[in-house]
Amino acid sequence: MPLNRDPLSLSQTPRAAADARHWVAHICRELGREDLLECAELGTSELVANAILHGLEPITVRVRGTATHPRIEVSDGSSEAPVPPVATADPDDLLATFGRGLSIVAMAAVAWGASIEDNGKVVWFEPATGVGDHEAAEPVFDSLTEPDVTTRSDHAVAVRLLGLDVPLAFSLSRQYADLRRELRLLAVAHQDAYPLAANLSAMFSSYERQLPSEVSFAVKRARRDGSEAIDLDVTVEPEAAPILRTMLEMFDLADAFCKAERLLSIQRTPEQRAFHVWYLSEYIRQIDGEAPVNFRQSEPVRSLGDQQVS
Repeated sequence: MPLNRDPLSLSQTPRAAADARHWVAHICRELGREDLLECAELGTSELVANAILHGLEPITVRVRGTATHPRIEVSDGSSEAPVPPVATADPDDLLATFGRGLSIVAMAAVAWGASIEDNGKVVWFEPATGVGDHEAAEPVFDSLTEPDVTTRSDHAVAVRLLGLDVPLAFSLSRQYADLRRELRLLAVAHQDAYPLAANLSAMFSSYERQLPSEVSFAVKRARRDGSEAIDLDVTVEPEAAPILRTMLEMFDLADAFCKAERLLSIQRTPEQRAFHVWYLSEYIRQIDGEAPVNFRQSEPVRSLGDQQVS
């Protein structure tokens, strides 16, 4: 079943909550998780209503996580963080009170929270099997906004990125953010069930420190300007090379997990993977003293084919 499907786009109208609720319920049934229907529909309605009232377009809903621990995410274009609910001692009174959306989400979830990004936010929850039959979950808030530009040492190597494809770089950054958040939330909410998620999340943090953050800024500027490709001069530390070689393999492994639906994220497209391999390989090659190669002149990259995970 194609559970790692694209998000459902919602209009900023009153019927959006009903559309999202029906869509999420359909996926829960595909998962064989009818036990989550009540909480999934209730929490989805509240998050979509909040996005309509307090957020900005575009508004989407999607299902991520794993088949055992599905997670529902509602995103909108506002970077304003949601306000955590005020605790109440009476769940019955809570559910009868209008305007307590996030409190209701907390009562319908085993875990919930929000990720704040440069261009909006994602509010998520993992539905429980019953409303109010467990202690209300505490929210997990994190920020994925851009860090400051990293200062390099005197040993840093100059790297030229020629013909960097702006649309591919931007789409890959969104796909990576989804995967990164996926692993982090599995590590936070289900560390015992997914011990590898915490290790991978730490590995991704180390990987991010190796790459010049100014690339992301340049891609966003170029996208706003309508540029299709740009040339960039950046620097990277020599010790980044072995880490980037390892990450080339880890990203293929992550794609295989997504393809096998062990993770409900969407794997890289062949075009994204070809760009990603070129991008990381340029750092590795130029650290080793080789000349830069334009992306459009690089050799074709082998597709994932029938790679599988057990």
